[in-house]
Amino acid sequence: MYLAKILDRHRAAAQFDSRRLSQLIDQAKSVGPTRGFVQKLRTDSLQQLAVIAEIKRRSPSKGVLREGIDAVDLARAFEGGTASCLSVLTDDVSFGGSIDDLRQARAATAIPVLRKDFTVSELDVCDARIMGADCVLLIAAALSQPELAAFYQLANEIGLDVLVETHDEDEVERALLVGATLIGVNQRDLVTFQVDHERAVRMAAAIPNGVVKVAESGVRDANDAQSLRNAGYDAVLVGESLIISNDPAALIGSLRATSTKN
Repeated sequence: MYLAKILDRHRAAAQFDSRRLSQLIDQAKSVGPTRGFVQKLRTDSLQQLAVIAEIKRRSPSKGVLREGIDAVDLARAFEGGTASCLSVLTDDVSFGGSIDDLRQARAATAIPVLRKDFTVSELDVCDARIMGADCVLLIAAALSQPELAAFYQLANEIGLDVLVETHDEDEVERALLVGATLIGVNQRDLVTFQVDHERAVRMAAAIPNGVVKVAESGVRDANDAQSLRNAGYDAVLVGESLIISNDPAALIGSLRATSTKN
């Protein structure tokens, strides 16, 4: 329900976007170098679980998560807590995010940034690079296989890393078919927005060694993090738990303090 409505809105907007793709590609290629999102996760996950810390103002299911969020202050707190990377929501209607949040968070820190949004066109891919993101999100459930392949190829062409988000083993296979080196498993059902804490554990074996594995959504504490590390994950993407925490830097530290993965 939530996903369909959000995608309908984004696809409707894309239909009225008359900008020329060739010009956006040229503009994207002229942006300064990225910070290496995938490589940062590979490096940081060698000894500890890596954490992608998310700036998330609200959610469709819970509304405002925390009043008065300052993207700069939060990004600096996340970096100070040894987050490996940032994730920034830029969808305004459903999540209260903005391009300014991403730009300001990236300018205030030295770590790579994921643009967290619903990518439905090649123009969206270019926009992610132009606004300064180091990585773009492609949600397998939201895209046809030709779209997934085309968007992935374009991202590579303009220098963006790609996080391909999956929800089942079939979607993992689709991600692998386009050459994904960074695959996320979202523990949240995008139809109901309910969290299944065992989803990522079950699906870990479907992702080959050598591909960076990220567990997304529903990571609450160090016990969750350890369970995911034991299942073979390199990183977790954490939003709500950090946003509502009184000490997000300390929570990141506790999530990272896990044993070497099995």
